[in-house]
Amino acid sequence: MPKARIVVVEDEPAIRRGVSDALRLTGYEVTEAPDGAVGLVEASAGGIDLVLLDLLLPRRDGLEVLAELRKVHPTRPVIILTARGGEEDRVRGLKMGADDYVVKPFSAKELLARVEAVLRRTMKAAPTIVAVKIGKGTVDLQRREIRWSAQERTDLSETEAAVLKYLIENRERAVPREELLGRVWGIGTAGLETRAVDMHVARLRAKLKDPTGDDHGEAIVTVRATGYMAGPGLTIKEG
Repeated sequence: MPKARIVVVEDEPAIRRGVSDALRLTGYEVTEAPDGAVGLVEASAGGIDLVLLDLLLPRRDGLEVLAELRKVHPTRPVIILTARGGEEDRVRGLKMGADDYVVKPFSAKELLARVEAVLRRTMKAAPTIVAVKIGKGTVDLQRREIRWSAQERTDLSETEAAVLKYLIENRERAVPREELLGRVWGIGTAGLETRAVDMHVARLRAKLKDPTGDDHGEAIVTVRATGYMAGPGLTIKEG
């Protein structure tokens, strides 16, 4: 499982740096946001595994950020970091969809333990893909090729194979283009150009067409206004 990507939304520079440094030293990828407006953009980006969110933020309040985030990512894990320790505030945050609540001041050890606990619950290990069938063809993701017969093979680029693998591993849902940018290209900022994803998917679809002309169903399905998902034309065997 790849190391998690975490967004830290905190307006106090010293706290933000301290939290971010502790996470980076543990091996996590970290993006920092100094206010609620920037925080919402970063927290909504593709490929983010966890958001650490302060409540008292300039420009947009933390609970407002949480409410907006839940509209686009209903299940994205969020841990609230705040000096508000009253029961009413904790209950409100949890009812709005926060996964945990850490009251300041907190130690790095406590925070890391909470982060690890939430990620264990929410991050699933990718299944081991033994084989992917497309009609009579076999997709070998390690060798990056499609074997149609003993004589006929189609090569996949490293990026094409990575896109297909990610769609297969997440085949129960539509994967947003921004998430593919984050996970395959390593780009985690919302609003970036997504044509690269569309171009690679178009090439993949062409390569996944059976050279005999047989129609085995779509290998990659377009989900309008969202992204892509593995289609019914792919038959997957897991180990």
